[in-house]
Amino acid sequence: MTSYAVLAVPTGSLILTASDHGVTQVTLTSHRQHEAIVLADQLHPDARYEPSLRAELQHELQRYFQGQQVRFRTDLDLADLTPFQQRVLCACAEIPWGRTLTYGQLAEDVGHERAARAVGTALARNPIPIVIPCHRVVAANGRPGGYSAEQGIALKRWLLELEATGRPPPWVR
Repeated sequence: MTSYAVLAVPTGSLILTASDHGVTQVTLTSHRQHEAIVLADQLHPDARYEPSLRAELQHELQRYFQGQQVRFRTDLDLADLTPFQQRVLCACAEIPWGRTLTYGQLAEDVGHERAARAVGTALARNPIPIVIPCHRVVAANGRPGGYSAEQGIALKRWLLELEATGRPPPWVR
């Protein structure tokens, strides 16, 4: 059975979705919480709304968005991804708070040193951003690269600044 919860965060809302096996998706949206519940119903029509879903993870996410260093410890359900995507996302999950790697460095970490673009594609399909911190992967020239969340590069920069300063920067809707 799939369930979801919606959290208000400084950049809008976060929709947390989980199966019986673990977290399956984190959706970052600019919508306010009540609008995000409507969106979640549309995205996951067969899912059950469960406000206390993964309460410990929700607490960790709230702490994260307050600028506190968090190491997420929750079960993930990555069964819908290819083995390569799973390897990339698991390696990405090990990037420490406030640090970044380039797409090429992450490619080397997963044993495919010439696969920076494939790593970028795998990260673009990351269904669990923040928990799997794909925002910590940047281009070789130090620029942010891409970010597939609704708010795009602006959100990636916001997250990197949050981690660099330990406080939530202003968010412009």
